Amino acid sequence: MTDRSKRFIDACLRRPVDRTPVWLMRQAGRYQAWYRKIREKVSFIELCRDPELCTEVTARAAEELDVDAAIMFSDILLILEGLGAPFRFTEDGPELDEPMSDPSRIAGLKPADPHATVPYVFETINKLRKELAGKIPLIGFSGAPFTLAAYLVEDREGVRKHGFEKTRAFFFQEPDTALKLMEVLARTVTAYLNAQIEAGVQAVQIFDTHAGVLAPQDYTRFVRKFMCNVIINLKRTGADGGQIPVILSAVGAGHLLESFAGLGADVIAVDWRTNIDDAWTRIGYEHAVMGNLDPAALLGPKDEIRARVIDILSRAGKRKGYVFNLGHGILPQTDPDKARYLVDCVHELSAGNTIEPARGVSQ
Repeated sequence: MTDRSKRFIDACLRRPVDRTPVWLMRQAGRYQAWYRKIREKVSFIELCRDPELCTEVTARAAEELDVDAAIMFSDILLILEGLGAPFRFTEDGPELDEPMSDPSRIAGLKPADPHATVPYVFETINKLRKELAGKIPLIGFSGAPFTLAAYLVEDREGVRKHGFEKTRAFFFQEPDTALKLMEVLARTVTAYLNAQIEAGVQAVQIFDTHAGVLAPQDYTRFVRKFMCNVIINLKRTGADGGQIPVILSAVGAGHLLESFAGLGADVIAVDWRTNIDDAWTRIGYEHAVMGNLDPAALLGPKDEIRARVIDILSRAGKRKGYVFNLGHGILPQTDPDKARYLVDCVHELSAGNTIEPARGVSQ
């Protein structure tokens, strides 16, 4: 029988597990009444900078949902302050005071020092490891170099629309400057994740949320080398001696799955636009996969949620290396009871590996 505390890590490393591990992106957030009450007292950025509150919301969400991993409550943009790029969070999302696309400004950039920029993140990790008491592992994370670059370069309208036209144009018009920015961001991300690993996280996730806006050839030209450099330079042994799995996550990036293979990540997260069995075939079975329920399915009835779980588990089959998750974050209008129901369904239905693989799914 797999130790509950090891279920998630074992699946990420393609080891046998007693049932499919599950956690949910944004499992602490606006869909919970208690979280909204906390946010009535503090802003989002104040919450991120408060280790006590971050520990509370991270651990409480994991406990209420009964998930197999906790993900540190934070935001991918915090580290950018170390690059001289202050930002604020509005109802429409994050906003920079001044987009960073001036070649002379980028030429002088140096990687951010994570300990000087976000010391509260490492205090949060220390508190969370004590709070979780080894019951479930803690996931740390960072934005990927391209996604961070997109937030640095794009104007407000482009961020709101998620098209990132200005960012793409910048990479085409100023390729040398863009590659310089990517180099600085890759070194920043590497240092940031390694500092989290040293502080005690037991897995790391790299969110390349906006990589899906790129064509495959542009991902290869502008992004792939830097992602490889980040992953190959990560510490793969944690503070407690355990192996550190690396998860790569992107949204709307089904056309890039082949590009993700070979980057060195242990786990590739798949969104709901690509069936999990098709994605796994394309990525290769030497990788673990994570995903991929449409978050909107949690807005439907419970019998539909259960049916979707059965379908995804059958597509994953009985192969080692599968972690259940949503294809992206929990929607704010989600009923918390349905989120917990989803977790219970995954645990119940995957126990003993009794669900037969979907037709055509090889083992």
